[in-house]
Amino acid sequence: MDDKTAISEATAAPAAEEARPYILLHAISRQFHQGDSTLDVLKSAELAVWPGQSVALVAPSGAGKSTLLHIAGLLEEPDDGEVYIEGVATSRLSDLERTRIRRTSIGFVYQFHHLLPEFSALENVMLPQMIRGLSRRQAEARAAELLAYLGLKERLTHRPAELSGGEQQRVAIARAVANAPRLLLADEPTGNLDVHTAEHVFGTMSELVRASGLAAIIATHNLDIAAKMDRRVTLRDGAVIELT
Repeated sequence: MDDKTAISEATAAPAAEEARPYILLHAISRQFHQGDSTLDVLKSAELAVWPGQSVALVAPSGAGKSTLLHIAGLLEEPDDGEVYIEGVATSRLSDLERTRIRRTSIGFVYQFHHLLPEFSALENVMLPQMIRGLSRRQAEARAAELLAYLGLKERLTHRPAELSGGEQQRVAIARAVANAPRLLLADEPTGNLDVHTAEHVFGTMSELVRASGLAAIIATHNLDIAAKMDRRVTLRDGAVIELT
């Protein structure tokens, strides 16, 4: 099947969106072997996401949400199927090229913030930029701008232990987008937060997605949060199902 056919069989893009999705998961299958048995986590799963579009991935624990995100983020290879990034089949790329895409084009946010405890909020957001090659001055200016945008202007010099749970997660979001990725993948990013804080963190993340034109896939159990996103999908018998 060619790329055009694969894309046409995925969810149709809204008229206002670009004709080509940023990411297309086509016929993705993933199995795990447990002794003599085989568990089909994903079976010919299809998902397309366009720039500036947020997609909520809502499914029970064990359904394969994290596996789908890992495959979308090129952290894990499917047993079958293809991940297209801007129309390019990533299975045909070298390990070096796939690593470059992960570093420069994909941002990850997890349920736990994974901030480096010995560094300040500002420094945590500066580090990935400096690793990419930006000067300290450039990285500091962008980190300060991002953190201010996320409401943390007065917390730049605070270390993670001095921040609230919501503040820690907003720093993690800033770090994830510090290198201006095109795709944001979030795995239960508000799962450890109370309802009020979760809504605030999600609100700032949504504003960032729309303002920067990111394509975003966000796994969540929070149906109220999912309802505020552009699209909602679930996993059923290993397939991605669009929800109304």
